[in-house]
Amino acid sequence: MIVLPTASVGAAVLVGTTIGLLSGYRGGWADEIIMRLMDVMLAFPVLMLYLMIIVAFGASAVNVVLAITIATSPAVARLVRGLVLDIRSREFVAAAKMRGEPTMYILFREILPNAFNPILVDALVRIGYAAFAVGALGFLGLGVPPPNPDWGRMVSEARTALIITPTAPLIPALAIASLVIAFNLLADGLSEASQSG
Repeated sequence: MIVLPTASVGAAVLVGTTIGLLSGYRGGWADEIIMRLMDVMLAFPVLMLYLMIIVAFGASAVNVVLAITIATSPAVARLVRGLVLDIRSREFVAAAKMRGEPTMYILFREILPNAFNPILVDALVRIGYAAFAVGALGFLGLGVPPPNPDWGRMVSEARTALIITPTAPLIPALAIASLVIAFNLLADGLSEASQSG
């Protein structure tokens, strides 16, 4: 259960960070076009995006990862762009430009390391959300197909046994909830540690 959310958010962070870095650093009309496209994607309800992608391509682990990656990337791109807009005006970036450093050096050696902590905290929170999304898709029958284990599907299938075994749907539901809470607590702890340090 932890693999799919982590892979989904990892891919979304990779795509979103790349878009946000380039968009925020370049600015101008390219930034405007890219951010308006991100806004269009963010305007769709997340669950609807998941359903559209999985219904179009079929239920599989790869398509679940793809759906969550596509739905999550725009929000990551907006976060990274905001960080880049703040960092690119600082003196060490101006010094790198005066030394004649190439754009990729400035992006990945000057800007990205200074934006890493907020991106990491955001990614940990999003892994929790992604775990919930994987569970919800499994509950709807659109997650990982059998015989692969899926907590959401376990909750859905156990509903028929509620009268006989009331704890049957409760245990996988608690497993999903505990995973979401664990990643949120980890993100909070990391955020506090980075602020105090």
